[in-house]
Amino acid sequence: MKKVLVLCTGNSCRSQMLQGYLNHFSNSKIEALSAGIETHGVNPKAIQVLSEDGVDISHHTSNHVDEYRELNFDYLITVCDHAKENCPWFPSNAERFHNSFDDPAKATGTDGEILNEFRRVRDEVKEYSQTFLNNL
Repeated sequence: MKKVLVLCTGNSCRSQMLQGYLNHFSNSKIEALSAGIETHGVNPKAIQVLSEDGVDISHHTSNHVDEYRELNFDYLITVCDHAKENCPWFPSNAERFHNSFDDPAKATGTDGEILNEFRRVRDEVKEYSQTFLNNL
């Protein structure tokens, strides 16, 4: 089974979403984990919008990249420019990928507008996850 690490700044939204979709769509062919260069807790709105799409990430935890230093990954995906530029050296021969998604946690406006931003990013992450898995 291939292992994927999804890396973001705070491991609260984008990386959690991608971890959820990769595990959901892979039919157990990969194991996706996520981490951050910081930990901010899993954002409740990320849990909500994935739940709307049938993916449960309510059991996810926010993890620091250092927790996974001893694991061997086949793929490392950074989902924001900050993580890509500031990721500490990671002892792995993992093939690296990068796709910068907007951070929905920075959205402003009404509750509905913020939730719609989470949904927009969710849909981009979902499409990326399907493309990534199709190209493996």
